Amino acid sequence: MAADALTIPLLSVNVSLAEPGIYKNKETRSGINKKPVSGPIALGPTGLAGDEQADLVNHGGPDKAVCVYSYAHYGHWERVLGKKLDYGAFGENFTVDRRIENEVCIGDVFRLGEVKLQVSQPRQPCWKLAMKWGLDELPSLVLQSGATGFYFRVLEPGAVSKGELVLIERPKDTATVAEANRILFIDKDDEEGIRRMLAIQALSEGWKERLRRRLEKRKAE
Repeated sequence: MAADALTIPLLSVNVSLAEPGIYKNKETRSGINKKPVSGPIALGPTGLAGDEQADLVNHGGPDKAVCVYSYAHYGHWERVLGKKLDYGAFGENFTVDRRIENEVCIGDVFRLGEVKLQVSQPRQPCWKLAMKWGLDELPSLVLQSGATGFYFRVLEPGAVSKGELVLIERPKDTATVAEANRILFIDKDDEEGIRRMLAIQALSEGWKERLRRRLEKRKAE
């Protein structure tokens, strides 16, 4: 795909502070209840101004500065959940208007106004999504559907607002988010696929470490 062949409309920019909640009778905190913001908002190396993650081990940080999810998937989840969903419903920072997993690749670099962003890894939905919508199996359903979304790291910070994400660079050796999902979450014994993912320079170090451990375990067996 040519660098100028992919443009993704950005419908909404969403943030939230971490808030208290209850999941399976336990108190917790989460920043999953994202709400749209109007006007430009600052985006730095670890995320958007006014956005917060309660679990900094599994969320946030330079490789997961911006969570992206597609509004094109909302219709399916509205049927599953039996309710209308607003922008930010899946805890994403960027709600976009295109089915992205089969088009976007790990390492893709996008321009959004003055900001430059790079795809770092797929998103792995966790129990906080189940807590938000009261459906324990929702994270598993998202993984099975392949409609996971992905994360951006920030290459050049600045102010962001609704507009268009324009692909400006794609690495030679890469894989789509959908293919990464397959290897990471579904076909976990695909050793060739694991090695191919490890060769992608832009893949987040967290995911590379998980894949290295998977290979080591296979060797030990």
